[in-house]
Amino acid sequence: MMLADTTSQLLTIPPLENGDKLTRAEFERRYHAMPKLKKAELIEGVVYVASPLRIKSHGEPHAYIMAWLGTYVAATPGVGFADNTTVLLDADNEPQPDALLRIEQGGHSRITEDDYVEGAPELIVEIAASSASYDLHEKLKVYRRNGVQEYLVWRVYEHQFDWFRLNEGEYVQLEANSDDIVCSQVFLGLWLDKAALLAGNLAKVLAILQQGLSTPENKLIFLCKVTIEHTADFK
Repeated sequence: MMLADTTSQLLTIPPLENGDKLTRAEFERRYHAMPKLKKAELIEGVVYVASPLRIKSHGEPHAYIMAWLGTYVAATPGVGFADNTTVLLDADNEPQPDALLRIEQGGHSRITEDDYVEGAPELIVEIAASSASYDLHEKLKVYRRNGVQEYLVWRVYEHQFDWFRLNEGEYVQLEANSDDIVCSQVFLGLWLDKAALLAGNLAKVLAILQQGLSTPENKLIFLCKVTIEHTADFK
């Protein structure tokens, strides 16, 4: 009887569909009623349901990012990371970023009693098809407004990688230093050889990261001078 009641209850809850305009509470109610659904997001009150993911355009790039961040976390106490984890940002936004990096104590996010991330992680990464993706439009604005300090977007089909840093309320693009390395301005030693990443050379990506991790802290700021190229102009 209990199983029948549960089934009947689930059948009365409408499914999540792309384009639905919902409150966060209603989004969560429908999402919880669809246990087989792997990824759905609420961005500015609008539902986005992920399509099946291909390996070369998403799965493999995603794995590279997780290997890079995981190596950093393994060597950096007090920093946590997560893969495809729901983030409770505000009343209209509940994204599920591809990857995030957060300061565990004294950072801008926390873990709720029911095991969700609440608040803005310091760094978020998204794997996007192109600059037309909502990752560089609606999501960028949401992350900027909620104070995500660094936002990284891998535009796979365009063979580009954007690294944005929040500066006086706006996202600005960080460019590589004289050694062609981009350095986080929030997480000391988090270095990225973008060319190696885009070429699929994970070994070099991790070797450059190890250089950043092994560089004495008093030299990091000097070595990681970056150029702030321009304010993010994706509309």
